Amino acid sequence: MVVVDMSNNPPPPPSHETKDFFPSPALSLSLAGIFRDGGGEGNSAGNMETMEEVGDESKGGRPREETSTVEISSENSEPMRSRGSDDDLEHDDTCNEDKEDPNNNSRKKKRKKYHRHTVQQIREMEALFKESPHPDEKQRQQLSKQLGLHPRQVKFWFQNRRTQIKAIQERHENSLLKAEIEKLREENKGLREISKNPTCPNCGFASSSNNDPRVPAEEQQLRIENARLRAEVEKLRAALGKYPLGASPNSSSSYSGGHDEENKSALDFYTGIFGLEKSRIMHVVNQAMEQLKKMATCGEPLWIRSFETGREILNYDEYMKEFPLMEKSGDVKSKRMCIEASRETGIVFMELPRLLQTFMDVNQWKEMFPSMISKAATVDVICNGEGANSWDGAVQLMFAEVQMLTPVVGTREVYFVRYCKQIRGGQWGIVDVSVDKVEHNIDASLVKCRKLPSGCILQEQSNARCKVTWVEHLECQKGIVDSLYRVIVNSGQAFGARRWMATLQQQCERLLFFMATNIPTKDTPGVATLAGRKSILTLAQRMTWSFYRMLGASSYNTWNKVPSKTGQEDIRVASRKNLTDPGEPLGLILCAVSSIWLPVSRNVLFDFLKDENRRHEWDVMSNGGPVQSVANLAKGQDKGNAVSIQAVKLRENMWILQDTCTNAYESAVVYAPVDIAGMQSVITGCDSSNIAMLPSGFSILPDGLESRPFVITSKPEDRSSEGGSLLTVAFQILTSSSPTAKLSKESIESINNLLSCTLHKIKASFQCDNGY
Repeated sequence: MVVVDMSNNPPPPPSHETKDFFPSPALSLSLAGIFRDGGGEGNSAGNMETMEEVGDESKGGRPREETSTVEISSENSEPMRSRGSDDDLEHDDTCNEDKEDPNNNSRKKKRKKYHRHTVQQIREMEALFKESPHPDEKQRQQLSKQLGLHPRQVKFWFQNRRTQIKAIQERHENSLLKAEIEKLREENKGLREISKNPTCPNCGFASSSNNDPRVPAEEQQLRIENARLRAEVEKLRAALGKYPLGASPNSSSSYSGGHDEENKSALDFYTGIFGLEKSRIMHVVNQAMEQLKKMATCGEPLWIRSFETGREILNYDEYMKEFPLMEKSGDVKSKRMCIEASRETGIVFMELPRLLQTFMDVNQWKEMFPSMISKAATVDVICNGEGANSWDGAVQLMFAEVQMLTPVVGTREVYFVRYCKQIRGGQWGIVDVSVDKVEHNIDASLVKCRKLPSGCILQEQSNARCKVTWVEHLECQKGIVDSLYRVIVNSGQAFGARRWMATLQQQCERLLFFMATNIPTKDTPGVATLAGRKSILTLAQRMTWSFYRMLGASSYNTWNKVPSKTGQEDIRVASRKNLTDPGEPLGLILCAVSSIWLPVSRNVLFDFLKDENRRHEWDVMSNGGPVQSVANLAKGQDKGNAVSIQAVKLRENMWILQDTCTNAYESAVVYAPVDIAGMQSVITGCDSSNIAMLPSGFSILPDGLESRPFVITSKPEDRSSEGGSLLTVAFQILTSSSPTAKLSKESIESINNLLSCTLHKIKASFQCDNGY
């Protein structure tokens, strides 16, 4: 990007064209013509210059006091003229006098002087711009003295810098708006198709529609197992040497290789998967790794920071210039597909080797993101890492189902290849990318979501920490999204890098506090031993993970809509039978969930729901009775991350185990009634695996409408502006301990009333019971 400053430039010609001298946010081509007509030497689009006109007062000319700054893009040599708001532009009487000057055209022939901004001047102005895009007069005066520039030059440089970024953002926002319009059109088309077909009055889905299929858990598991078996068949064919890779048993082709290599493993003979050669897969993942490194380290113009939200936005035009070959990878893009891209950087409290192990072991990876990953599996190992304990060069084909903490938004299923590589000492890269033909060979319906090169760059830090730069880049099929979650899903926040990073930091901190042995006794009131502390935290973790699994839209549950008591809430119920799991009561279990929007910030709502002193305001089961704290254990630096045991006086034989979790993206309050005798044994350090619980609770998400304030203030509490919250309330009850019991209408009405009353109490506490 090139910046050109013009000071004391000649006035515009005395005609109606003067009004169109600065006609648009982009520079007019006529301005470039003025540069050429000036005849000055050294004027180049690749340099940053200041042009000054030598006035001739003896001939009636008046020296210009006003200066202006022009930016020219060196990439396409297309000049861009800034056009700011009234507070950005300053005019003096010179402009009016110039309009009346009949000899104005002769000024173009005047000799011009060129002054170039130094690299240091540009660097200093860029540094101040990052801190304060709108410097006040005092800052401009100070910077002009420091750099040896006129204050007007500094002012217009900032003005045009803002205009340039604003123009890029407007182009990106226009593309987003176009995509949103296309989504609405597709949604309207889908709704029309649904209206033509018969629908189920309970679940609301079309009986013959494939727009949102609800695949049973058994069938989905069989699909994953089928993918594993097909991969194993491919390897065994190559290992046995009987058939060429991809040939059928009836083929006349044969392999003449000997059996002298029979001691080698099947992986040594492995040449590909689903018709793709191993060399092709390695080429794709190496290309993806290079793209990930660039996307993780590059700044502007590839990533532009939004003035409204402060988040980074991918400049897709710049992306296609930087990675032109990536457009050709994969299937031909359909109008039904949209792109989501985000980036986040943070520090996590975990050593690098253990963090690598977490990402490459599918079970540990799933446990690290319990609120996001409902299912995960390693379908096949394409290449092992180098060395006994090294993941360098490891390549795996993996499957994941990613969810939100609400059944209202469907899950995303994706097959991808994960590649781990050591970039340099202490720095590693882990990239995920979907490979062509893999999804089609497993299930063509899975092409609804594909991973473009995504992943993270891990940089080892001191004190057992790692710096993580996360890039999430997806190509997803457009679909119908509930209006409540449309903004947060369509903006890419629901499955973006910020959520992955926040969850990773929260879980690493939880593990750190769980393994700590130097926790002071005063910080663990009610628990006397370290063993008791670990036992309680383990039990709370199992309770919360069970809640996450129940709450999402995964095929673990089949949700059906039921009419609410008030008619305002959208309530969904699901039932399941527990026959063998000792961690839950045996019998028929009924779940009920409802999601609503509240005009309250996420932090305020979270503080209200976790406060034991205000529990009586929303907990119907406590009957308004007081709550007493039995124990409280911290599991993070934020006071919101804690496990507590509460005693409700009106329920003498039961305590309440509560686990509160919060991070930069989402919050949750999970609780369950527990038997006092069993809980007392857990406090002493006994095994908690046989404690039966049915967790209920709340999930709190931002509504996606947060923005920066429209005023400048020195007060920290006024510097950010949050939107409302998306609250999901979930209850579970045991309707019958008999494994043969059937769901009754009375049970559904009972849990329906419980959910409706709780929502009514929460709304009343914030005085928003009407209209929400």
